[in-house]
Amino acid sequence: MNAEPHVGFALELVQADALNRYHRLLGHRTRFQTGTDENALKNVLAADAAGVSPADLVDRYSKAFRELCTALNIQPDRFVRTTEPDHRAGAEWFWTRISKEDTYANDYQGLYCTGCEDFFLEKDLVDGRCPIHQREPVAVSEKNIFFRLSAYQKKIESLLETGRLRVLPETRRNEILSFVRSGLRDFSITRSAERARGWGIPVPGDDSQVIYVWLDALTNYLSGLGCHTGDEAASFWTGESNRIHVLGRDVWKFHAVYWPAFLLSAGLPLPDTILIHGFLTVDGRKISKSSGQAIDPFATIRHFGVDAVRYYLLRAIAPFDDGDFSSDRLNRLYHSDLANGLGNLVSRLTRICETSDYGKFDRQEKPTASEGFHEAFETFRYDKALTVLWEKIRSINRDIETCKPWVWLKAGEIDRLHPKCTEWLTGLHTIAHWVQPFLPDTGQAIVNALSGCRITSQAPLFPRLKAKSQ
Repeated sequence: MNAEPHVGFALELVQADALNRYHRLLGHRTRFQTGTDENALKNVLAADAAGVSPADLVDRYSKAFRELCTALNIQPDRFVRTTEPDHRAGAEWFWTRISKEDTYANDYQGLYCTGCEDFFLEKDLVDGRCPIHQREPVAVSEKNIFFRLSAYQKKIESLLETGRLRVLPETRRNEILSFVRSGLRDFSITRSAERARGWGIPVPGDDSQVIYVWLDALTNYLSGLGCHTGDEAASFWTGESNRIHVLGRDVWKFHAVYWPAFLLSAGLPLPDTILIHGFLTVDGRKISKSSGQAIDPFATIRHFGVDAVRYYLLRAIAPFDDGDFSSDRLNRLYHSDLANGLGNLVSRLTRICETSDYGKFDRQEKPTASEGFHEAFETFRYDKALTVLWEKIRSINRDIETCKPWVWLKAGEIDRLHPKCTEWLTGLHTIAHWVQPFLPDTGQAIVNALSGCRITSQAPLFPRLKAKSQ
């Protein structure tokens, strides 16, 4: 976190939020956490370049990430900053839980990528550069504390093979398994405080070292629940629960290999499912500040509206693949699917009901979703779940066109019209209920419109817009 958030960060946030809202609709008790990883050397370097202190830099960018959550209509139960005293206490607590048999001090020389905050072997580089950040790593020589990752080789391999640690998509699971089977090496879990310039969480009992940022950052899953204080929320990790991580494909090594090994060493439960999404791209290139491909999510939300942006990220981007972001494509989907699809259905149906004096609609509290909807969510295919809902929207719109209720209305055939209105309203209410994980404001607005004493005509949910240039 050493720059303003770009639209690529929104992809992960809305995926996690949709999953959380879906389970809450089902009546499940959930806990949704996100936050900012701030104790990295790259933040120190970025602060130097900006002429500010590291603390000022991370305060600025953490505020921006919080604002992105708000702009995307996301309210996590906990937003964890890894510079917070509470997180520091949690990281120190976790450090003391790691088995002493799994750590040892050692002199080390290696090639370090500041962007990844990780060491590389020569064979892992591409043309001498980090394959993710396309930069040459820096040679580092220092004394660190190491973790015996090699001791967990067979255990992690078994967890992945048996599905006890579930990784989706299958291609990523196979990629991770291949990495594990190639041989896990012990690695450094501290950095010298001198090289870190004093930035980071000191190792308990050894101020010459700071805790490796990826050990510190991963601990947020526990510190955010108060596992170190015995908080009631800790039961989300230590009790009978379904622990799901949502992350990008460039950080799976830390979440699917290092993190399970740390937890095994500490005697704590493992995550159940790791969902690995692809990159958001522009013209086939990963969105990033350094590449000049960054797209401002706040400007995009202001132009199209939050639910339209959420819809695009969840419908047009396959959840496990790289997907191209295009304002032109977003504009097309806005008008075809939202304005002319769902928005038109709500406007025309409520207008018919008002004109025909339909009255009150007796809605079900929890309508049954269309076939295939829950199955799509069970495999985390948000795009397919939305496809199910939009098939229903198209079906109702087609039926309205076929029946021509305005002809019945003109002929005064109200007894014929109102039963059909009830059928259409039932379908629309089902859509409104189950669309809420994706488009929370839109779904709630439709539910509210169908909940009064009398159905009245509604203003357009998605007014027509001019195309927005990149």
